[in-house]
Amino acid sequence: MIQDILSYFASLDFSKIANILLYNPHEPLLFSSGAFLFIFLFFMLVYFCLRKKVDARLLFVTLFSYYFFYKSSGFYFFLLLIVTVSDFYIARRVARGKYPRLWLILSLLIDLGLLAYFKYTNFFAGLIAQMIGGNFQPWDIFLPVGISFYTFKTISYVVDIYRKKAQPMESLLDYAFYVSFFPTLLAGPITRATDFGPQIRKPLHISPEMFARGVFFIIIGLFKKAVISDYISQNFVDRIFDNPTLFSGGEVLLGLYGYTIQIYCDFSGYSDMAIGIALLMGYEIPMNFNAPLTADSMTDFWRRWHISLSTWIRDYVYISLGGNRRGTFFMYINQMIAMTACGLWHGASLNFVLWGVIHGALVCLHKFWSQTIMRHDRHYHPAGICRFFSVLITFHVLCFTWIFFRCRDFESAWIMIKQMFTKFNPSVLPDVFVAYKYVFALMAFALITHFLPNSWQNNSVKLLQKGGVVLSAVAITIVIFIIMQVKSSDVQPFIYFQF
Repeated sequence: MIQDILSYFASLDFSKIANILLYNPHEPLLFSSGAFLFIFLFFMLVYFCLRKKVDARLLFVTLFSYYFFYKSSGFYFFLLLIVTVSDFYIARRVARGKYPRLWLILSLLIDLGLLAYFKYTNFFAGLIAQMIGGNFQPWDIFLPVGISFYTFKTISYVVDIYRKKAQPMESLLDYAFYVSFFPTLLAGPITRATDFGPQIRKPLHISPEMFARGVFFIIIGLFKKAVISDYISQNFVDRIFDNPTLFSGGEVLLGLYGYTIQIYCDFSGYSDMAIGIALLMGYEIPMNFNAPLTADSMTDFWRRWHISLSTWIRDYVYISLGGNRRGTFFMYINQMIAMTACGLWHGASLNFVLWGVIHGALVCLHKFWSQTIMRHDRHYHPAGICRFFSVLITFHVLCFTWIFFRCRDFESAWIMIKQMFTKFNPSVLPDVFVAYKYVFALMAFALITHFLPNSWQNNSVKLLQKGGVVLSAVAITIVIFIIMQVKSSDVQPFIYFQF
């Protein structure tokens, strides 16, 4: 018996186990990966064993969060440690009221300085080189995953204390737990200490309703990310954007529709999984997406899309610049600056800057038309046939702006626009629909379910709640089975559910 056990362990390929547990730049630890599922099961076992030991539980989750960050960015997790420790003690200095503005400036210099170096050094150096006519070769600077998200978390914490909207946390462990909380660490949502802080030391209690909602969001998020987004990306959208001249304008337009659905399912799918995982751990995280493709204006879109980011930009950029307190003209200026910053936050490229400028101009244009010309209330929404056309127009305007978000450079964006307006060729579309029938079936499914009322979601949660752990396990198993079936199909979609 003992000999059989020893021979079994001797036959194990420990190199594969090491690849799962150690940092691999080509295989980050994503929620939609089999490696995460494998590790998360062991994490939850220990987590529940520590459910009555608050400090031990917080320390365990914090250490796991740092390991989670290590799996994505290697030893750059020390950056997370630096901003956590520095902002914890700086915030305490700010709260004491002696030179609070100087301490706030120091915090911003550290946080934004690190973010600027790792994310924007090559971008600004390249712009300067172009202006002076130099030949710039990008430096080899690694961009740690999630640095934009945890930087915004720490900035909001110190600024809220400076504005006297919050009190500093007493424990460094509590603050480290908040900043590094792994469900939100790499891709949001961007939580606020004012919302999340009071939950940290609450007795661990996961109600049947919380458990059901957690499982529901994990299932929905996993399906969005690992099936819809990755499938249509690999099998259609990437092909269009990589070589737009090989396709007709009609195909390019369909690729643009596909990318709109892909990026929504990608971003919202990850947020849904983060919210679901947090619920299974007993923590509430605000919703990050609220059916943004049903928006009836670009203003409405930013109330529904990446809500934690849009509200952060509003509270810490737009309002800090003065908001609408200095009149209508400066309100538009502040709106443009905020949306330009939002574009630059998404990526270090002039394409992202232009994308932010376009969105800022569209938001300002809508506000001018709705509030100044039509005299509507700022919360006005059209109804009936007017809403139908408002949603339709907003959707197509949004699709157009994604060209600059997705294309590598302006030349590629111009080629796509030119293809759509000069070489539409609708005669090839029937063959395209047949050749990519599974892609368009998933796109249609995503759009249809996007317009379902909230009662559908509530009823699904209630069904899972009644079914308990057994039904939840069956539901997750079915989703995993679907993913594996899609993975083994002839079209070979690009998904991460693999060990």
